[in-house]
Amino acid sequence: MRRTFSPDYKVAAVKLVTEQGYSVAQACSELGIGETALRRWIKQVQAEKQGYVLPGTKPLSPEQQRIRELEQRIKILRRG
Repeated sequence: MRRTFSPDYKVAAVKLVTEQGYSVAQACSELGIGETALRRWIKQVQAEKQGYVLPGTKPLSPEQQRIRELEQRIKILRRG
């Protein structure tokens, strides 16, 4: 049976790889999910950050897009 995951869960899983230094295999093992799913989620998040909407996903509202932009700015400022 196919499992479904909330958008928040998917984002948290992606952050393990993109922000916390986990490999895809490590994150999948930790979360008990398949690598194909996590790689797809990573691709979706990256596309959304660039303003693209992938088939089968909902576009971000202007507010969601603004939040993402501000989160990216905060991330950059924390590094520097």
